[in-house]
Amino acid sequence: MRALRAEGASLTIVTRRWPGGEEFAPLICNPFYLGSLWRDWSFARCVCSSLKNQNFDLVQSHERISCCDIYRAGDGVHREWLTQRRRVLGPLSRLGVALNPYHHQVLSAEKKLFASTQLKAVICNSSMVKEEIQRYFGLPEEKLHVIYSGVDLDAFHPGLRELHRTAVLAQNNIPADATVFLFVGSGFERKGLATALRALADLPASAHLLVVGKDKKLEQFRRLANKLGVEARVRFLDGQENVKPFYGAADAFVLPTLYDPFPNAALEAFACGLPVITSTKSGAAELIRTGENGFVYDALDVAGLVSAMRQIATQGVASYSARSRDTVAALSPAAMSSRLFALYRDLLNDARISAE
Repeated sequence: MRALRAEGASLTIVTRRWPGGEEFAPLICNPFYLGSLWRDWSFARCVCSSLKNQNFDLVQSHERISCCDIYRAGDGVHREWLTQRRRVLGPLSRLGVALNPYHHQVLSAEKKLFASTQLKAVICNSSMVKEEIQRYFGLPEEKLHVIYSGVDLDAFHPGLRELHRTAVLAQNNIPADATVFLFVGSGFERKGLATALRALADLPASAHLLVVGKDKKLEQFRRLANKLGVEARVRFLDGQENVKPFYGAADAFVLPTLYDPFPNAALEAFACGLPVITSTKSGAAELIRTGENGFVYDALDVAGLVSAMRQIATQGVASYSARSRDTVAALSPAAMSSRLFALYRDLLNDARISAE
C-alpha cells in the first residue's frame, strides 16, 4: 500500500475496523453478526452497498465479494480445498462438511464473484490457482494474472544460520549435529503436520522437527507425536512474531500441505537458502527443481517425504543453499509492486479507451 501511495495513488481501505497509524482513508463496514457465515455475508453486503455511493477508479478485493474490479485469489479456490480436505476425513466428517452451511455460502460467493461482469482481472499467486479458476469457472486467459508474492531478501537470508542456529538448538535441547527440519504454518490439518510427523518417525534419531504455528487442536498433534514415538524430537513452538531465528536454525523446510495457493513461508525458506519439501497442491511446488532446491510429493505420500528428508540429511543444507536462494532472487517486494502497477495501469487505460 505504501508503494501505491508513493506512485501517487489515493487509497481507501474498506474494512471492519482500522487501527490507525497509517495515512490511509478507511471506509468502515462493520455490521452486526453472529458466526462465520453471517460475518462474511454481512460484510460483503455492506461493502457492495457502500461502494454504490463511491466513485473509485478501481476496486480490489482480497475477499470473495462480487462488486470488485480486481480480485486477489490469495486463498485459492474453496471448491478445490474441500476436494483435497475430503481425502483425510472419515465418512461422518465428510458428511458434516457437505452439510455445513458456511461452506455452501463460500462456494456460492465464489461462483458469484467469478461470474460477475464487473470483474476485470484476477490476481493469482500461483499458476496452480490460475489453472483451478480456469477449470472450475471458465474464466478467459486474459483475465488471469499470475503475480507471485514478494519476500524481503534483506530480512531473510542464508546468514541467519550463523546468527541463530547455535542458540536456537541450545534453547530447545537439540544436539548441535542434528538435522533440523522446520515446519511453519497455522492450521495443522491443512498444512500437513500429521504427514510430517509420520515421516519423522521413519527417520534416524538425529532428525528433529521444529513446528512454528498455532492450531486449536494442538493437543491432538502432540498425542500423535507421542503415539509415533517422536515426541522427544519435536518442538511445538506456537506462533512466533519473529520466525527468522528458526529459519536460521533449520537445515530444510517441510510443508506437505493438503492445499496452499502459495505459502509465504516457502518463499522465506528459499530466501534463507533452505531446500523446500512441499506437496503437489502447494503453489510453491512450481518453483521447485527436484533435487536442486527441494522436492515435491503428494501431501499424503509419507514414503516420498521420508526419501526427500533422508537425501537432504545426507547431503546437508550447503548442497542446496545457493540454488534455493537464487529461486527467489527476482521475487522482491519491489518486483511484485512493479507487476501490480503495470496491471493497474493497463486496466485504467482500457477503461479510458472504453469511455471514449
